[in-house]
Amino acid sequence: MRKWLLGLIIMMVVFIAAGCNSNDADASGGEDASNEENTSNDSNAEESEADDEKQVVTFWHAMGGAAQEALNKIVEDYNNSQDKIQVNAEYQGTYDEALTKFHTVAGTDSAPTMIQVFEIGTMSMINSGHIEPIQNYVDKDDYDMSGLEENIINYYKIDDKFYSMPFNSSTPVMYYNKDAFEAAGLDPENPPATYEEVEEAGKAIAESNPEMKGFALQAYGWLFEQLLANQGALLMNNDNGRSDTPTEIGFTEEQGKSIFNWVQNMIDDGTFANYGTNGDNMVSGFLAEDVAMFMQSSASARNVIDNAPFEVGVAFIPHPENTEREGVVIGGASLWMVDGKNQAEKDAAWEFMKYLQTPEVQAEWHVGTGYFAINPDAYDEQVVQDAYETMPQLRVTVDQLQSTTSSFATQGAIMDMIPEGRRIVETALETVYNGGGVEEAYQTAVDQLNQSIKNANTARGE
Repeated sequence: MRKWLLGLIIMMVVFIAAGCNSNDADASGGEDASNEENTSNDSNAEESEADDEKQVVTFWHAMGGAAQEALNKIVEDYNNSQDKIQVNAEYQGTYDEALTKFHTVAGTDSAPTMIQVFEIGTMSMINSGHIEPIQNYVDKDDYDMSGLEENIINYYKIDDKFYSMPFNSSTPVMYYNKDAFEAAGLDPENPPATYEEVEEAGKAIAESNPEMKGFALQAYGWLFEQLLANQGALLMNNDNGRSDTPTEIGFTEEQGKSIFNWVQNMIDDGTFANYGTNGDNMVSGFLAEDVAMFMQSSASARNVIDNAPFEVGVAFIPHPENTEREGVVIGGASLWMVDGKNQAEKDAAWEFMKYLQTPEVQAEWHVGTGYFAINPDAYDEQVVQDAYETMPQLRVTVDQLQSTTSSFATQGAIMDMIPEGRRIVETALETVYNGGGVEEAYQTAVDQLNQSIKNANTARGE
């Protein structure tokens, strides 16, 4: 009797245990899923152990969307190409957000090994006191920076010294709808080169298609700076801050007002499309054929060309007809070495920086994103030549950069208040876009820019 009862109890325990296992399997997506999870955990543990044997480099960046995908692939390829260094790429939001986060953690263990910072954050990074100039590594390695794109290194070389390594660089170009040009009787292979020609083309386009505006200019301080540089104007005095700290703006009233008056002329003609500060809406408006021409970063080329239901043209940005074309200023970002890390970690970051400059990597980056190749040898790579066959517009962006005249105007300004200065200009442009007068908007911007420069110098005790 006791044996029978004991057997019954054992059977009940077995059934209860089986039921519990069944519920656990359902909750985790089934037995196979549970096994996969355990295998994955084991794999992650092994990978973690392998990573522990490598020198880890924490890389903060601000690349989103397709650029982030391209960057992640480059990082993955680098990690797989050798067994000494593990680069961990960590997205930190926009350029502004990434820079703010850096200043919050700089000097602590939470700081990254290296960080991507936009070009106008240059003086902010130098003044932070928490970076190590890459010139130290250039000198130690006898690394030749002269092979990189001249008009790119001209921006990042300050007082004959490199503080950061150029990485993703772009300039604005003018995009235009070739189909709309043909419909308006314009030559799609001969885009407007001056403000006045843009105005005339806009009138012809609006006349042929009343539903389409001629031109759009995002209220964006960077574009204002580019339009100044293209007519040889300085944003700030003292050679754009290259010979001494700026004390006031560097452009004349004629140079600065030419941009405001250009926009006002198109508003008066009814050919200007107002998208305010929203660049995404402007691109969408172009793709929807609401506007025929607009200015935007060359890094947008792949997105615009791939998604347009018409043939897209890419042209140099315009200039006033009474001036000579000077060229463009590099935008984008560079890579900074963070001080306070151990030397082995910084040495590993330097190795990755050099890897990013190789022609093969830069070719992949250029074709995948539309950013320039920092190393011009990349343009000879087959992947680039193949891309130019199917997308010749990419070549135009490079031509504009390489034909830029090297000057203080096209080197660009360096000053820690430039982000604030851009917001001042954007407010002034939006004022005109929304019916405000040019005279008052322009003068207000000039007064505020000069005050902002003065405030920045006072804050630094200058």
